Amino acid sequence: MIRIDNICKSFGGIHAVDRCSFEVAAGRITGLIGPNGAGKSTLFGIVAGFIKPDSGRILLDGEDVAGVAPHALFRRGLVRTFQTPHEFSKMTVRENLMLVPMGQRGENLLHSWLRWSSVKRAEVELLDRVDDVLAFLNLDHVADRPAGQISGGQKKLLELGRTMMTDAKVVLLDEPGAGVNRTLLATLAEAIERLNRERGYTFCLIEHDMDLISRLCDPVVVMANGTVITQGDFASVRRNPQVIDAYLGGGAAA
Repeated sequence: MIRIDNICKSFGGIHAVDRCSFEVAAGRITGLIGPNGAGKSTLFGIVAGFIKPDSGRILLDGEDVAGVAPHALFRRGLVRTFQTPHEFSKMTVRENLMLVPMGQRGENLLHSWLRWSSVKRAEVELLDRVDDVLAFLNLDHVADRPAGQISGGQKKLLELGRTMMTDAKVVLLDEPGAGVNRTLLATLAEAIERLNRERGYTFCLIEHDMDLISRLCDPVVVMANGTVITQGDFASVRRNPQVIDAYLGGGAAA
């Protein structure tokens, strides 16, 4: 579904991403791991359109989308979440989800004036969709609470819920487990598994929690010094001497 082909990006002469290549296959949950400073988040920023690469290609369903703006990629079904959730803190959890779909009928002034009945029908359908997402993620009990007042783990679930309000084909998850307690982490992992299994979502996720990686991901891609050093199933990757050396040398725990 996504082919990352020889992507390079430098900042001030330093190679953050250096001839990086791998594939995110449709219907899979691909893990992206590596020590701090390996270039993982920079690569995500490039794939999602927030950073323009110096060279290389990003093929989405065979079409090169390197340098395409984030909003245009969003319309094509490529969605990214962030390590730190970006909720609208004063709006409710439900309202945060309602904001996501683009091109809502009520946003058109003429529709609001002249086609009010169709706007109301669309709003009812939207609310039904929101309720489905809230129930799926076990967030229905905080639906009417300001999003800024829910826990960090619930905010990560809300981030995932926002992707469910789109027609996402590929979801890039940047450290979904960071700062999440073990109970909510299990809920989050189950939601990702179900979205993959039941609804056909394709995921690529950056994560430092190796228990989460081993549970969710196959294949696992390992980056170090801006490039891919190996990939494969988790059991083989964790035994790879290059991976062990990269983590020990990078000072990050595997």
